[in-house]
Amino acid sequence: MSNFSDILLGTAIGAALGILFAPDKGENTRRKLRDEALKAKDKIEESASEIKEQVSSTVNTKKANLESQLEEVMSNMSYKAEDVISTLEEKLSELKAKNKQLQKDGKTEFATANGASIDKNTNKTI
Repeated sequence: MSNFSDILLGTAIGAALGILFAPDKGENTRRKLRDEALKAKDKIEESASEIKEQVSSTVNTKKANLESQLEEVMSNMSYKAEDVISTLEEKLSELKAKNKQLQKDGKTEFATANGASIDKNTNKTI
């Protein structure tokens, strides 16, 4: 962008100097300067408008891409969280089963060590 504005500025300065040093009446010179200044103004406004449109388009495109990527990340995170929860629930179930078995085995060992027996149907000492 800087190069483009430099070119416009150089063109405007060159046109103004050319008009000032050209042999012509003062009135004609002022008219030419005014005309050239209006042309330069129009070119600058047109360039600014084009740049604004390009920036706006780029921003909108990047925003849409970012929103899409964010949605994808959130979706992936949701699935991964569900997988983690499911795995933890399975592990908890396994641990509960092991705990129940260990308690059952502990009662059997305690009762056997004390000379009692365990009713297998009710899991109570006899």
